[in-house]
Amino acid sequence: MIEATRIGFDPWFGWPVLWIAIGIAVAGWLAYLLWRGRAWLTRGLALSVLALALANPSIIEEERDPLPSVAALILDRSESMTFSNRQEVSEAVFASLREQIEAEEGLELRILESDPRADSTRLATSLQALMADVPRDRIAGAILVTDGQIHDLPEEEDMERLAEYGPVHSVVVGDGDDGDRRIAIISGPSFDIVGEEADFVIRANDPNADRVPVRATLNGETVTVTTIPTGRDVPLPVKIDRRGPNVLVVETPEGSEELTLANNRTAATVTGVRDRLRVLLITGQPHAGARVWRDLLKSDPQVDLVQFVILRPPTKTDATPLDELALIGFPTRELFEEKLGDFDLIIFDQYERRGVIQFSYLSNMARYVDEGGALLVVAGEPFAGGASLYRTALAAVLPIRPTGEIIETETLAELTDTGRRHTVTAPLSSEEWGPWYRYIEGEAEAGDVLMQAPDGSPILVLDRVGDGRVGQLMTDQLWLWSRDHEGGGPFAELIRRSVHWLMGEPELEERKLEITANGEMIELALYILDESPAAVTVETPSGETRTPSWQRDANGVYRTSIPSEGLGLYRATAGELQAVVLNGPANPEEYANLSVTTERVEPLAEATSGGVIRLERAGSGPDIRLVSERGRAEGDSWLGLRERGAYAVTSARSTALLPGWLGVSLVLILLMLAWRREGR
Repeated sequence: MIEATRIGFDPWFGWPVLWIAIGIAVAGWLAYLLWRGRAWLTRGLALSVLALALANPSIIEEERDPLPSVAALILDRSESMTFSNRQEVSEAVFASLREQIEAEEGLELRILESDPRADSTRLATSLQALMADVPRDRIAGAILVTDGQIHDLPEEEDMERLAEYGPVHSVVVGDGDDGDRRIAIISGPSFDIVGEEADFVIRANDPNADRVPVRATLNGETVTVTTIPTGRDVPLPVKIDRRGPNVLVVETPEGSEELTLANNRTAATVTGVRDRLRVLLITGQPHAGARVWRDLLKSDPQVDLVQFVILRPPTKTDATPLDELALIGFPTRELFEEKLGDFDLIIFDQYERRGVIQFSYLSNMARYVDEGGALLVVAGEPFAGGASLYRTALAAVLPIRPTGEIIETETLAELTDTGRRHTVTAPLSSEEWGPWYRYIEGEAEAGDVLMQAPDGSPILVLDRVGDGRVGQLMTDQLWLWSRDHEGGGPFAELIRRSVHWLMGEPELEERKLEITANGEMIELALYILDESPAAVTVETPSGETRTPSWQRDANGVYRTSIPSEGLGLYRATAGELQAVVLNGPANPEEYANLSVTTERVEPLAEATSGGVIRLERAGSGPDIRLVSERGRAEGDSWLGLRERGAYAVTSARSTALLPGWLGVSLVLILLMLAWRREGR
């Protein structure tokens, strides 16, 4: 306990009124002096005594309880501190500083260690949170033990706002000569149009190389292999090939010096969106279901539909030339040759070969499929005859060969074992499907048979041909489902899912490997159509591999998981399938630069009157000294913490210095002397 005496003021009418009164009095006294008043001294003394009386001075005797000054000690535990010898040195320095500060009686120590799992080092935010409830007149300062890579410091011109926590010292640990190669995606779009190029910008850094090789993959497929200069932004255009999430991975091989390989690979996710779906519907003859197809496609506002309809029935024969069957010439050459590649999907609905579409155009369509196009053939009676599409160049891409038989009987289609696993038909139930009364018998020569007739004849087959996809439906009575005939069936859903599969929608891939980051776990799912899943291998951000075992979840679905091993890119491989996932942000700040540096903390030290000390090896750290409020707070081998001298008043006694009666008496006496002086 400390006893102290001081003079205090407690104005009778508050400080604002007192200052106004003093201002008026001084102005009046100056005017009096200017006009050569004779009693200027006594009037000045009278005004001074009056002001002193209004200020109500008193002698205050206090009993004070000293309060310790509060110091902050923060240890950087971020992932960059795990490289080289940084962790060893930092822990030794931290222990030494902690012991010294705790030994000082006038200091209270607060300790904080940063989150080792965070994607960036945020020590400034940690300091503010740690000292938020400490009065500013009790803050002795702060010491940061770090490698200098702090990501939440304000700009240099705004650094002054941390001065109230000062002095803020930094002990920077680690070898400053460590080299590391790294690559980053500087910028890129989050969304882009399928089929167009997304413009990314990448940068590679390597203190030991002027140029480095770079490989970029999109969804596991290599899109470019090149060499780029280091330290410069380099454009990287990438064509988006599918709707939904597309993962771009950019990587560079190991350099001559490396702290970690985790930042030799980076990734970004861009969502592909379709501008408009361009569909060409070729209807071979008028029939009851023709309008159903048109209505279904036109109901989707994202679909641009071009319909080619042959109105002359096949049973009608006359000598009318084909070029006179329309009021205007139909642009067949432009449609089936020049603009064919602009369509996302071609549908043949009960088409019969009759010379309207030339053989060369059908050859173009077969090539269109092989190069990545989508084709759906809805077979009617003509498909079983001599004018079948199967007797054209399209036979090379069609998965079902017709036998020539047309089965006309009540038929309830059913899912095959493959259909129960396939993503297109697995959600559909065959329990309440209505019947059809005609289908074209055929033999599946390729693809996956999803639906079949009771006799095993294929009804719906999906197949991959080259880079494209083909679907074949062997009945012309699917439209009965849309009319709810005897209960109907999932007409719209079946066509929608089939079309989306043909368009390569990622969520409908029947053979795919998925990997997702879910908190502390990395989860994997494998979708296949057989019972023998390929073994999976997972590469972690550190370059190590894990081989978890699959657990069957449902028909054709297998799942497994591994514990997360930090931020970064995880790559999974199962047979020919690949998948990647980012755990955390695409370009974690923690891996952007792993070098030891004082550049970021020097402006902080300057703004807060702190210091910066470098330590490359474990050993004795800096000494701690208590310094005065305005004394120097750092030296070559020591760091200072301010002794604030804060206290709490436990009791106080006040004695007035100028009681009211005495003040009034003195003012009256001085005024009387002034009047007497002026009256002479």
